[in-house]
Amino acid sequence: MNFSAKRLALGLVGLCAVFISSCSTETQSKDVMDKDSTAAVPVEVATANTGDISAYYSSTTTLEADEEATVVAKVRGLVETLHVEEGDIVQAGDLLAQLEDEQLRLEAQQAKATMDRLKNELNRKKELYQKELISAQEFENAKYEFQAQKSSYELAQLQLNYTQITAPINGIISDRMIKVGNMINSDQEVFQITDFDPLLAVLDIPEHEMNKLNKGQSAKIKVDAIPGATFSGRVLRISPTVNSETGTFEVTVSIKDESRKLKPGMFGRVRIVYDTHQNTLMIPKNAVMTEDGASSVYVINDKMAYRQNVRTGYINGDNIEIIEGINPADTVVTVGQNSLQDSALVEIVSY
Repeated sequence: MNFSAKRLALGLVGLCAVFISSCSTETQSKDVMDKDSTAAVPVEVATANTGDISAYYSSTTTLEADEEATVVAKVRGLVETLHVEEGDIVQAGDLLAQLEDEQLRLEAQQAKATMDRLKNELNRKKELYQKELISAQEFENAKYEFQAQKSSYELAQLQLNYTQITAPINGIISDRMIKVGNMINSDQEVFQITDFDPLLAVLDIPEHEMNKLNKGQSAKIKVDAIPGATFSGRVLRISPTVNSETGTFEVTVSIKDESRKLKPGMFGRVRIVYDTHQNTLMIPKNAVMTEDGASSVYVINDKMAYRQNVRTGYINGDNIEIIEGINPADTVVTVGQNSLQDSALVEIVSY
C-alpha cells in the first residue's frame, strides 16, 4: 500500500470515530432530557373526608350589657359605711351603702308617737260619737287628723329607709362614685351596676340577608382582648323593620359567659350560623384552584396528578364543601399544584 492509500484509510477511520462519538453524545443528551421530563414534582396532599359544615353571616360590633342601672341617693346624708366595692357581684335588694340616719330615725319616732296619740283620741271620740255626745264634724276632724299624721309617719319612715342604699338589679358593681364621709345630695349618682348575664352583640345587617336569619340561631363570638377564646350565643331578637337610610336591620345576639371574662365595651367578631350541611364531603380550601369562574383540584392516583373539575359549596374555616367532582377518601394536592400539569408525575412529601 502506497503512502496516499494509507492517508485515505486513516482519514476514513477518523471520520467514523467522530460520527460514532457524535451519535453517542446525542443519545446521552436525549436520555438526560427524557429523564428530566419525567421528574416527579414534590407536592403536599390531603384526604377528602366527610363532616358537618356551616354557612354563616359574619360581622363586628361592640358588646353591650343587657341591663345597666345607675344607683342614685334618694335622701341627703353623710356616707357612714360602704358595703361593696367595684367588681363585687350583687343581687337586687343587697345593701350597698349606709347613710347616717340618726336625725331621720328621731323624726320617725316623733311622728309615730304623735300618730299613736291621735289614734287613741280617734278611738275615744268614736265612742263619744256613737253615744251622740260629740258631733259628726268633730269625729270626722279627729279621723282626718289621724290619717294626716299617719301619712307623715310613713313618709318619715320611708326617708329613714332611704338611708340604706340598695341594688335595684342583679349585676356587678362597675363604678363606685362615693367614699365614706362624703355628704351626698338627693338624686346624686352613687353606684353603677352592670348585668353581664347575658351580654349583647347588636348587629346592623344588610337587608338582603334578612331571609337567612331567624330567632334562636346559634352564634360564635371572638374578642380581640381574649385571643384564642370562642364564646357561644344565640340570636335573641330580630328587628322587623329596615332602616331606610342605611338599608340595614338590627339583630341582637345574646352571649353566655359563665367565666365572666367578657366585658361591655369589648370589640367582638360575631358569626351567626344560618345553615348547616351534615355529613358532607370536604377538603382543605387551599386545594381548590379557581380560573374563569371554574373550580378544579388535582387528584392523586398511582403517583400521577389528574386535574378534576369540582363544584363547591360552603366554606368554613380552612375547609370547603365539595358538592360534586371527587369521591370520599380521594387524595388531593394542597401545596404545589401551581407547578403541575394534567397527568404529571408527583412525589408526595407531606400529608
